Amino acid sequence: MIAIFGGVRFGVTVSGVRHDANVTGRLMLLDTASLYFRAYFGVPDSVKAPDGTPVNAVRGLLDFIDRLVKDHRPDQLVACMDADWRPQWRVDLIPTYKAHRVAEEHERGPDTEEVPDTLAPQVPVIEDVLDAIGIARVGVARYEADDVIGTFTARATGPVDIVTGDRDLYQLVDDARGIRVLYPLKGVGTLQLTDEAVLREKYGVDGRGYADLALLRGDPSDGLPGVAGIGEKTAAKLLAEFGDLDAIMAALDDPRAKLTPSQRKRLDEARPYVAVAPTVVRVAADVPLPDIDPALPHAPRDPEALERLAERWGLGGSLQRLLTTLAR
Repeated sequence: MIAIFGGVRFGVTVSGVRHDANVTGRLMLLDTASLYFRAYFGVPDSVKAPDGTPVNAVRGLLDFIDRLVKDHRPDQLVACMDADWRPQWRVDLIPTYKAHRVAEEHERGPDTEEVPDTLAPQVPVIEDVLDAIGIARVGVARYEADDVIGTFTARATGPVDIVTGDRDLYQLVDDARGIRVLYPLKGVGTLQLTDEAVLREKYGVDGRGYADLALLRGDPSDGLPGVAGIGEKTAAKLLAEFGDLDAIMAALDDPRAKLTPSQRKRLDEARPYVAVAPTVVRVAADVPLPDIDPALPHAPRDPEALERLAERWGLGGSLQRLLTTLAR
């Protein structure tokens, strides 16, 4: 299901809070790293600052935020950051968690051609620009952006749009609460509106069931082993039969339960993994969030700093388009 859709219209602003009879208080949460990675690979590195430094991720992200605000009209927006992309508390439970990504950083030998890293220097620029514009930016020590998003979502009193290229956040989808994921399918121009109907059609589970599905099948990209012999289809069938992970594991102690001998053996052998994996796979909902104002700014918070950044990094039309959209 692919859709680019509109949301509530902007109202007037009183004391920094937007008021409108049609506004339902939609909160938009950006998985910022996921989005600037896509911007980096989706915008040519020929997009450069006056001194020749690539700024394709910076300008691409600004263009993406501009389009998101135009098309979806959030009332509030938070750029969620990875303060710790591999928290130790997750590694303590599953040592393989994202371990391959650490190993890859040390695998380059003297004969390996090293690809110039032109993204890392752009991240501080992105942070400075967002701060100068006045877009709320939140990262919390010892937590990933997913956990920040999970906590904002848990506390939200209105509908939530989560913008991410990470399917792990499908676990937060909840039609009853108006929580959906906008998943970029191609660059940043085409988004899949992911609700429970999409999840059931594609994976056979709803939002709450997605974390259990991911836990059972495993995820090599995150270093999660899963349960040997239990792939996505089998995991979905087990969840459809028993309801959730706890019920599946309880069925091991019931000889009448509809589990094949192979499934019983595999699940029994995986008890130590299943005991700790939920804490690793499920996003946190109790992150100590700072007290912030997530309202969309109508004018830059620090115009002078923003002007300096725009000139230094050649942000041109990307920044101007976003400022024009925010001012409406």
